Amino acid sequence: MQSKTSLSSPSKQEFAGTFRLLGRISFWIHLVLGAVAGIILLLVMFSRNFSDINSPFIGLGIFLGVCGVIAVAFRIFWAYRYTRLAKRLQLADTNLHPKKEDIIRVLRVGLIISLIGIGLGFLATEETVIAVLAKTLAQPQGVAVYNPETVVRSVDLLLILADVTIIGAHFLGSVNSLGLVEWLDN
Repeated sequence: MQSKTSLSSPSKQEFAGTFRLLGRISFWIHLVLGAVAGIILLLVMFSRNFSDINSPFIGLGIFLGVCGVIAVAFRIFWAYRYTRLAKRLQLADTNLHPKKEDIIRVLRVGLIISLIGIGLGFLATEETVIAVLAKTLAQPQGVAVYNPETVVRSVDLLLILADVTIIGAHFLGSVNSLGLVEWLDN
């Protein structure tokens, strides 16, 4: 009986160490990518002229991007929670260890939030790309007519960059959560 307990303890400790490390990595990746996306979105919001003909579409892209950044902020908190759970797993008192089901539930919530964030980022990117494409298609080819409503600005492209950064943050978070859930299930 003692050999069985001693065999399960190192694997629990091994998982706790990996869980804590991946929680820290996830925390910092989400923090950096979320900050980059948030700063870009702030630049876009405060440098836009909302009298554009396509501003409703760009505005929706900004709104969805902000929702994606909010989801990244939640993932930052959730990654921090991973490190706290891992710390509890490393305690000597096994009565304080969280149950396997609780850890799986926390990982699944993180995965669901990441998938929602990927969806929001994808919709924001699609919306922005469609608006930018509409602007470029509205310009006549080879004619020197300047119409300010149809000019693609650098902030339009920055918005696409922010949306793709949001997708990247949530993708890495979902890979992290999914990998840990798979490891626990096996």
